[in-house]
Amino acid sequence: MKKGGKLIVFSAPSGSGKTTIVQYLLQQEDLNLDFSVSVTSREPRGDEKHGEDYYFITLKEFKQHIKNGDFLEWEEVYRDNFYGTLKNEVERIWAKEKNVIFDIDVAGGLRIKKKYPEKTLAVFVKPPSIDELKIRLKKRKTESDDRINMRIAKASVELATAPQFDYIIENNNLDEALKQSHDLVADFIQKKDDSKEKEQ
Repeated sequence: MKKGGKLIVFSAPSGSGKTTIVQYLLQQEDLNLDFSVSVTSREPRGDEKHGEDYYFITLKEFKQHIKNGDFLEWEEVYRDNFYGTLKNEVERIWAKEKNVIFDIDVAGGLRIKKKYPEKTLAVFVKPPSIDELKIRLKKRKTESDDRINMRIAKASVELATAPQFDYIIENNNLDEALKQSHDLVADFIQKKDDSKEKEQ
């Protein structure tokens, strides 16, 4: 079994398909991945489950975690709508000798990369176009038009950060995006392992 300890970040505008890619990668046993469950102050959407999709906590609890310095990264994505990664979540996965995979906001992804530059592979998933993004978000039927418009406005800003990531995957064809993602992650994990072996 491969030793863990790597951080794999997938970030993208909402509706780009990053969650589908991350779920696929988690099923690939050769990658030895475990999912970092983010914390959020928002209410669950659809059939989201506490402890699986997110840790759902109150705004007050979230702010207390910030005060305590418990987060690896956190972000107020929308007003009073916070998301973050607890340090002990990453430690929990590393203790199992696994690699951590994140499905997180663009700003959060870049913060993790900055904190652990050598250990982190940061991948930006790019939608075919803003119009296609709007269609995908409407198909979800989980949010109001106002909320969708907010996400679209945010997506334009997020797309400008793509060059700061290690790789950009254009999700025009899902099968191709899945294969590309798997190859990138496998190569990153292997390369790092090889360099460690050479040092020993």
